[in-house]
Amino acid sequence: MICLIFQASFLLLIILSHENTKTIQAEQKPVTLLCIGCSVIAPHVLLLLKSFWKACYKSSKLPRKASVLFFEFLVSVGLAVLTIVAMPHLDIVTNVTILNSVAVLSAFLQAVTQCTVKKMNIFLLPSIMASVVMVVGYCLFVVLYILKDSADVKTAIWVGLAVGGSILVSFNWWENYFRVICVKRKSNILKNLFEDLSKCQNMLHIMSSLMRIVVTACVLGAYVPLAKLDWDIVTSIPSRETRIVAIIIGVQLISSALCHWFALAACKMHAVRRCFILPLYLASLAVIPLFIAPVIIDYKIYKSNINFTSYCAEAVNIRNQSLSGDLFPHLVLDVAQTLCSLNMSMTSDFGLLTGVLWWIGLVLATIHIWYLNTCRIQKTQDLFLRVYEGALIEQSLLLNTRFHIQRKNQGKREDTTPAMVYLCATMWHETYEEMMNIMISVFRLDQYRPKSLTQSQFDDFTFEAHIYFDDAFTNVTGSQHRHLNTYAKELVRIIADQIPDQAIIKTPYGARLVVEMPHGNNIVVHFKDKEKIRVKKRWSQVMYLYYLLGWKLMTKEIQKLYICFFQKEKHNTYLLALDGDTDFQPAAVMLLLDRLKMYPRVGAACGRIHPTGSGPAVWFQKFEYAISHWLQKTAEHVFGSVLCSPGCFSLFRAEALMDDNVMKKYSTKSTEPSQYIQYDQGEDRWLCTLLLKQGWRVEYNAASDAYTNAPESFKELYNQRKRWGPSTMANVVDLLGSTNIVSKRNLSMSKLFMFYQLFGMISAILAPSTICLMVAGSLSFILEIPSAVALIIAVIPPAVYLGLCFKLKPDTQITIAGILSVAYAFLMVVVAISIIASIIKEKTILTPSSIFIVAMSIIYIVTALMHPQELPLVFYGLLYIICIPSAYLLLTIYSMVNMNSVSWGTRESKPNPGAAVTAVSAVQAKTKKGRTEKGSENFWNELIKKYLEPVKNDKEKQEQTKNDLQELRNKVNFSFFFLNALWLMATFVFQGFDVFSLKINITDFYQQETGVTIQIEPMSLMFILGFGISVLLQFVGMLHHRISTLIHYIAFLQTEPKQQKCADNEVLTVSVDAMYSYLLFLFLTWTITSFNTTTGMYLMVLTLSLLMISSCLC
Repeated sequence: MICLIFQASFLLLIILSHENTKTIQAEQKPVTLLCIGCSVIAPHVLLLLKSFWKACYKSSKLPRKASVLFFEFLVSVGLAVLTIVAMPHLDIVTNVTILNSVAVLSAFLQAVTQCTVKKMNIFLLPSIMASVVMVVGYCLFVVLYILKDSADVKTAIWVGLAVGGSILVSFNWWENYFRVICVKRKSNILKNLFEDLSKCQNMLHIMSSLMRIVVTACVLGAYVPLAKLDWDIVTSIPSRETRIVAIIIGVQLISSALCHWFALAACKMHAVRRCFILPLYLASLAVIPLFIAPVIIDYKIYKSNINFTSYCAEAVNIRNQSLSGDLFPHLVLDVAQTLCSLNMSMTSDFGLLTGVLWWIGLVLATIHIWYLNTCRIQKTQDLFLRVYEGALIEQSLLLNTRFHIQRKNQGKREDTTPAMVYLCATMWHETYEEMMNIMISVFRLDQYRPKSLTQSQFDDFTFEAHIYFDDAFTNVTGSQHRHLNTYAKELVRIIADQIPDQAIIKTPYGARLVVEMPHGNNIVVHFKDKEKIRVKKRWSQVMYLYYLLGWKLMTKEIQKLYICFFQKEKHNTYLLALDGDTDFQPAAVMLLLDRLKMYPRVGAACGRIHPTGSGPAVWFQKFEYAISHWLQKTAEHVFGSVLCSPGCFSLFRAEALMDDNVMKKYSTKSTEPSQYIQYDQGEDRWLCTLLLKQGWRVEYNAASDAYTNAPESFKELYNQRKRWGPSTMANVVDLLGSTNIVSKRNLSMSKLFMFYQLFGMISAILAPSTICLMVAGSLSFILEIPSAVALIIAVIPPAVYLGLCFKLKPDTQITIAGILSVAYAFLMVVVAISIIASIIKEKTILTPSSIFIVAMSIIYIVTALMHPQELPLVFYGLLYIICIPSAYLLLTIYSMVNMNSVSWGTRESKPNPGAAVTAVSAVQAKTKKGRTEKGSENFWNELIKKYLEPVKNDKEKQEQTKNDLQELRNKVNFSFFFLNALWLMATFVFQGFDVFSLKINITDFYQQETGVTIQIEPMSLMFILGFGISVLLQFVGMLHHRISTLIHYIAFLQTEPKQQKCADNEVLTVSVDAMYSYLLFLFLTWTITSFNTTTGMYLMVLTLSLLMISSCLC
């Protein structure tokens, strides 16, 4: 449909440029010709901007030879001559069909390319037939116009220009076939040429786009004077004609961009045949009756007893030229005018045959696309070779599709090696319900991808689950051996309920339990003894990194013989990091795996984490997680790279983890005070920092859902964020300090993106003072006191709390924070009600605070609407708003003051004794000797000796570390709060002494001045504007990310085996199809009922925009 709209709008421009049409008068034709030129160069203007943007922050090289630009010059001249000079002098039928003739050279090159393959391939015959059919079509086309009037020199010139222009345009896709020839034939010239094309892509795009623009402008500028037209008329076109042309070119530009986008989306969603090939094939056939049918109807209505020649003479040529009536009759007569220039009674059969031959040639030249094999979320550069052409969208999309040699009996893809995914979960003090969550998820994945099944549709990956249980042993009175503690026994009991009679085998690090699940995949539980191996989460991760990648992957006998096979296996191995309570569906793993399999430089990918639990603390976290994923993570994914892939549900590439300075650096023991904070308090973020520094990209997939338990108490939440806050700041500062190295090594991390992160860091540092200013503004508004006095009052409570935190115990600090949080929450409620009352009373929202609140509310609500499944989380946003002072003021103070405390702070409660007894009675707790993996014992002994020896209880060293951490805490806190004090002092000076301020007159809803004037400090305004721009960028990134997520998810539903799809997915597919059908129905209704008016054209533009928005809302 969109392709049909594009072609109809473009042909309308051609018709209005015809010398005999009357809707646009003859002297006004330069306007329509200018619009045709804009249509031709519009895609290349977009490509120029995109390439220039990339060249600004990525390394771009100049090509060694400019031979590529020669072909670009030929295409530029041909397309400009064809569309601007030749087509306006031809009839509507010829203009529709001649665009299909641009496949003539592609058909010939296809045949040549396929002849380079020694084995017989399946599309050689269609390519030869397409070449022959195209040439025959050209011959008939020339004969058609010669039969009309052999003495008409002008017509012969237009025909010659049309033929020459279309042949030159056919050079546009030479690269598609020469690439294949270059691979099959060892030619240094071709090799150097395509090295330039790949390594100098940005510069070539800039140069070729500039050439297209300049050549088109030159042809247009030269033709208008040659046609005895005047450019001055452009500035004096009547308003009605201006609206007609502007709306048509607007529809054409929008529809061409949307057509390209939807075509790309259809290919990525594996709807190549029904949503890409067939619509493009049928577009040129459907547009002919769309234009011809109204002419035939008008011809029949006019007089039934005259022929078409008489109709042209009476009704068309002598028609009234006034445009006071509806537009549609004039357009019908203009279409008829182009047909009248051709003697239909003599040449209709030849014309129809010419069009059919060119269309058949295009179909034969692109028939290979019917069997195109694509991956889920296939990269755009792997689907299409170059930018689309604005004048011939369907032909350029079909011929742009990358050409691959396909032989008889060829399978899907040669590289069908299944990926190996290791599920690596870390446990410590998880409850029974939390352990059940992850075990159910693992058994669910076992059913989803059974190891014993040999069908080809399930050979994409195999997996093995590993659980690393920290501090799993305890001493038992009367026994010489250490036994599993109650937490570990609980896990054993859960496994034994499903698969009984399992033996726990003694190992150098403690014990191991190997279980084969019902469908053939294994679970391996590693119980760690703190007296034999180092405990805590980071060391469990080091343990499985070296075991799975450093020993298991590297000790395969075949890999010792074939280094290349090892490199391939390393690239095809992945680690799924999990927490001990993570709940996930198999589809979530598949979606993450797609990202890493498709993009080789993606080192990690994370999913959408949903906190679970009950209570106000969890409700707050639900909205906080939602906003963080909806806006922050999507912006990082779109504009740069995600900085943190959480360890509760993230997929890592083995090749990235084994890269230089990643796994080895990650195994470093903390010795400096800053390392205790960066390395041990935020191990997930630090691992991602190491990956980013090595040039790997980290991505986010919003459709990959995982659920994990969140802290349910105020104390547990504060202790968790006490670890996260300082470690996040340490890692971001580490990246910012290495901006030059990171931006040079990592193509995703541009300096502009690093500046965005710098602004985020500054905002985080100044968050306490910003909250104080917000509270001061609220007090000033409610109590009607001076701003400077309100600021002093607002600073007193946090300043007192800051001093108490240095003296009191952490539990007491949290208690005071809880009391202050309640007080601040009541204040926030009063402020919110007061602002709403002020808007109603003053009948205006044009105050800075009102504008900011309304704008942020709209962005958050629209963002929630773009996530319909998570829409109920908006209600938790009310709690989030009133908790802002607690989260960004009190929590920040608590985290900074207690950053020297490196204890975990969560999951430190003891288990229920009754549950422990049940666990003991269920399973034999004592470990025993058994069969171990060959050579693994030596590996574990060496690994423990080198990296994982238990930390000795050295009181002197511990005291030194404690003092160093306190010293670091004091230095960082002084700098942190000194900056906040400076910000507050500067604001106080501006407010108290009125140094400089902006005065704004307030207007009401009716734009009438209320007489009220407000003063805005420039520093506050600057900060608000910066924050608003940051949120707006995040919103734009979210829109882009939602579209790509929709494409990926639909592609996943289309390609997964039917027996693996759940009913919910099928319902989603139906709803998406129904919504698109409804939108298309609305579009048809609006177009049919109102296309004959200017309003109808406006509705076309509006509907096209709605179609684009609807793709996001899905």
